Amino acid sequence: MLWVKALHIVFVVSWFAGLFYLPRIFVNLALETDAASAQRLLLMARKLFRFMTMLAVPAVVFGLWLYLGYGIGRGAGQGWMHAKLALVLVLIGYHHGCGVLLRKFEAGRNTRSHKFYRWFNELPVLVLLAVVILVVVKPF
Repeated sequence: MLWVKALHIVFVVSWFAGLFYLPRIFVNLALETDAASAQRLLLMARKLFRFMTMLAVPAVVFGLWLYLGYGIGRGAGQGWMHAKLALVLVLIGYHHGCGVLLRKFEAGRNTRSHKFYRWFNELPVLVLLAVVILVVVKPF
């Protein structure tokens, strides 16, 4: 079980690195006026999105293995796990939203400002804070 837990943590941390960085690329794309620079940023964003998707899949798989296979967080008095799973769904939605925004940038249809992306970039930080507190403190 400890190997599965260790791999889950490694893939979650790696996935979060992408969730933190991709919206920062969006900030720069929203500010960019030079076409060549914008194309370079789009290339970076596409590659990062593909890579972070490849990291998200094993993060979720190892998490499900811990939950379903080893029973971590299952049973009575495990409300923290239900809250964590809800936040994981939020993260998956956020990840998908990043893909939607990336496709809008690629199509030249971005309508949002760099300020929006600066705020958008804060959501995974807040979710990470909540998840760590839920897992470590287990408040309910």
